[in-house]
Amino acid sequence: MYTGILHLHSYMAYLVLTGLAISIIAALVGYSKNRPFTDGDRKLGLLGLIPTHLQWVFGAILYFVSPRGASLASGETMSDSVSRLYFLEHPLTMIIAVVLITVGYSRAKRMIGNRKGFSSIYIFYAIGLILILARIPWISWPGN
Repeated sequence: MYTGILHLHSYMAYLVLTGLAISIIAALVGYSKNRPFTDGDRKLGLLGLIPTHLQWVFGAILYFVSPRGASLASGETMSDSVSRLYFLEHPLTMIIAVVLITVGYSRAKRMIGNRKGFSSIYIFYAIGLILILARIPWISWPGN
């Protein structure tokens, strides 16, 4: 079970990054064309939101079943940069990113007909994407 969830979590990251990139680019295009935020644009924002939430669920499960997750809770973990990344930095940063992406989508869906819906998506999704990219454990990225 652990290996399956680990692979799912690892390869799902590609879907998350792609969905966020599509949502951000679509929001930037809509904003730059000075058009109102529509229900179709809101649905396009779901391409970034849904995979991100699924990834968080798989990551939360993995955190508790992995030998690199909650089982690393000790004082020695903080002195080892790789252990600290898996135990604290990666999960905490990803939670913050998911919250920001969720806030961006929640704000945007209330702005149908208003151009500001686009800015809510591209600002919050972009900050979330930057946080995600900053704390992906590149040392164990699939293909490395």
